[in-house]
Amino acid sequence: MLRNMKMQTLPRDLFTGVIIALVSIPISMGYAQIAGLPAVYGLYGSIFPILIFGLFSTSPQFIFGVDAAPAALVGAFLAAQQIEGGSEQAAALVPFVTLLVGIWLLLFAVLRAGRLVAYISTPVMGGFITGICTTIILMQIPKLLGGKSGTGELLELVTHIADTCRTELHPMSLTVGAAALCVLLLCKRLCPKLPAAVFVMAGGAALGMTGFAQENGIKLLEQVSPGLPAWRFPAFPAVDLSNLLTVSLSVAAVIMAETLLAAKSFANKNGYTLKDNREILVYGLGNLAACLTGCCPVNGSVSRTAMGEQYGGKSQAMSIAAAVTMAGILLFGTGFIGYLPIPVLTAIVISALLGAMELDLAHRLFRQDRRELLIFLGAFAGVLVFGTIAGVMIGVLLSFLSLILQTANPKRSFLGVIAGHEGFHSLERNTYAKPIAGAVLYRFSSNLYFANVHLFINDIEAAVKPDTKCVVVDSGAVCNLDITAADRIEAFRKSLNERGIALYFASHIGSLNDRFRSLGLEGWVEHGYCRRTILSALRDAGYEMPYPLESGGQTKKTADMGAPDRLEFEWAFGAQAEQELEHYTEALLADIDEDAEAKTELNRILRARGIWRSVGESDQEELLVRLETHLHELAQKLHLSEQELSEAIETRRMKLASQLTEAQRENL
Repeated sequence: MLRNMKMQTLPRDLFTGVIIALVSIPISMGYAQIAGLPAVYGLYGSIFPILIFGLFSTSPQFIFGVDAAPAALVGAFLAAQQIEGGSEQAAALVPFVTLLVGIWLLLFAVLRAGRLVAYISTPVMGGFITGICTTIILMQIPKLLGGKSGTGELLELVTHIADTCRTELHPMSLTVGAAALCVLLLCKRLCPKLPAAVFVMAGGAALGMTGFAQENGIKLLEQVSPGLPAWRFPAFPAVDLSNLLTVSLSVAAVIMAETLLAAKSFANKNGYTLKDNREILVYGLGNLAACLTGCCPVNGSVSRTAMGEQYGGKSQAMSIAAAVTMAGILLFGTGFIGYLPIPVLTAIVISALLGAMELDLAHRLFRQDRRELLIFLGAFAGVLVFGTIAGVMIGVLLSFLSLILQTANPKRSFLGVIAGHEGFHSLERNTYAKPIAGAVLYRFSSNLYFANVHLFINDIEAAVKPDTKCVVVDSGAVCNLDITAADRIEAFRKSLNERGIALYFASHIGSLNDRFRSLGLEGWVEHGYCRRTILSALRDAGYEMPYPLESGGQTKKTADMGAPDRLEFEWAFGAQAEQELEHYTEALLADIDEDAEAKTELNRILRARGIWRSVGESDQEELLVRLETHLHELAQKLHLSEQELSEAIETRRMKLASQLTEAQRENL
């Protein structure tokens, strides 16, 4: 903590901590009510857990406290147990759940469970958080209308909202709450750094102090007695222990995953590292402190952390200042809390929840990866319709299903050679790649197992022709195979051999040979079916450079400068290579410094130094052709004649031909 604190940033850290404490008053009180506790326990949970987190966390900027996901899980558990929120039974049960959550988190730290978070994908977590936020918003809407909060899942919540509109709708409560929500959302868009929740809360308190709220029947929060919370160990409740262990384990897993993932996101963005298991240990200690003050489970808060980042907070001094400020409010400033209108408090909670929803992630997935979007929507719908635990399980199952589908249908391609260039290139991505006559070169970019070995065999079988002599598999991406794949490939090899076709695996890591032996394919290495390189496999099959091409002719020992060459652009952009080359040419022209010496600037352009820093020599021929199409524009910018430019381009083309010829001679 002391290592992250600096004197020049300390005043800003302390100010940010005060702002976070003020904003936490309505938010924490609202979440405490969602968890089934009196609102004041949200304030109690905003002192010691945050203080412990600030003192021992390895994250300099993350904020801990009463938050949405754990509160919703606990509130849903109370509803399932038919325990009324705010009752004495709830006040006794919730701290015991928090105790179990703290114990689970300490156990996670001992078992170094932080590595498990890697198995929860971003779409699953995003869908889960969005589903939780949506569920809580639906729970809170009846309070905005003048009624009581709802419980359950989507159907029950929508039914409760409809019943509230029919029987308990209070127009003035709706007007005040909607006005507060509009102000909050408008300020968030126009003045994101303004702590609008503090001003809205102050305006709501003014409505209570002037008697306006009471006169118009708007419900107020209960008065909070001044003083710090009393510490006590929670009593064992009269609830089935298996249910308590299940819900507490679920809450602990959510706290670990959500907080650790979010904290790592901030760490990556701001350039510092976290100690995963140390963080989980701190989460456990924070929840133990929360249970001793009668509070619900506590969690990392993305919204308050983001607010701290907006105000420039840089160290754990924010958390310490927030905890001290909250303690001061409980000792000396509780009088105004009893004047807060519930619709205003509800509007602040809904605004915070709207900000925590991962709608930007959903939009990004819609544009970039529809399969991942389905995972997001599956987790979201699962939480909303079936509950939080079901939502996580649905999301995780969809993630594993997506992984299975990806590995079951991996990238595959057939390879060929390009005249004048070493190596083997995808026939699909490279215009000038040609297959070798009588040889099938095949790249398989995944491990081989029962779900994808049929693709491997079918692809090769479809490519084999009557004159095929050998099949060479570029197995550089194959690190493992299972027994099903081994048996199928061995049978396929024998089938090929009976037709006079040799099968080789080449370019893979050495440990794959050990795997072949362990699966009963001992003779593969000894008989030469496994080769270190594709070249050695072709040589064993009787092929020597220059290779005969399927389309006629053979590979040449020098580069063919008669056709445009764009190897690197096609490797990078595939089917978009033509378009990208044109964009690159236009960017080079736009980058010309008209004040520079014409000869120097021309040399820079002809050497193709620009956006890609340095384009390979083989690609420069295509670039020179494109520059000739812009000859008039280039001449005007460099104040040279078109004849001079044409001669310079031709000179450069001849120099490239000479360089490529020399390079090919050295390779041979």
